[in-house]
Amino acid sequence: MFDWFKKKTAPQDSAPKPPEILGLRLGGAFELDDLKLRLIEPDLVIEGASRTQLIKAVGEVQLDEQTRLLRYYTDDDGFIQVLTHGTSEADISEVKLYYFYDTKPIDTESEWKHLLHNQIVQPTWELEGHLFEKVWENSRPVAMTEKTWLENGKISETDQFVMIYEREVGNDVFESVLVAGEEQIVHHRAERSLATSTGINLSPTDFKLIG
Repeated sequence: MFDWFKKKTAPQDSAPKPPEILGLRLGGAFELDDLKLRLIEPDLVIEGASRTQLIKAVGEVQLDEQTRLLRYYTDDDGFIQVLTHGTSEADISEVKLYYFYDTKPIDTESEWKHLLHNQIVQPTWELEGHLFEKVWENSRPVAMTEKTWLENGKISETDQFVMIYEREVGNDVFESVLVAGEEQIVHHRAERSLATSTGINLSPTDFKLIG
């Protein structure tokens, strides 16, 4: 008889929840296909990828009203990135596995401006003797803001200025380089870096959920 009172006094949890898709979620786990990685890993910049990975953080980039990037960061210095153009799994157009290659701090304002105007966007990008071709036609980095949920409950935002490069490895396998100037405001101070990651496409059979 007091249900109305319980509903009225129950605390309202209005905090945004980390997004989930394809069963990927904060605190979850997945397993990569061992056979595929053993076949292609020798030809990739990526090496030593753990077959079992735990999701320690989740990122979301809202590119426009319909298009989102969802990123599931793991305990193996990598992340699965899902590009979706709607709210259902049928709207997914791309799934990639990325690994962080390098992160360099940017200490001064002049270095930061030079990075944005002259360094991130190039006709090609060279990494470990491999030449990657610029994917997008724009002459300036693509600006985006990522909201990130951490396991400890904290939420952060990072501004990113991005370009993608790609090379064909062979047998319809392509390796990408994600180059991003990243800026985060911490205690009213800008912390900036140049982050480089390399990645490959994943098909639905290339990984499975285990938690």
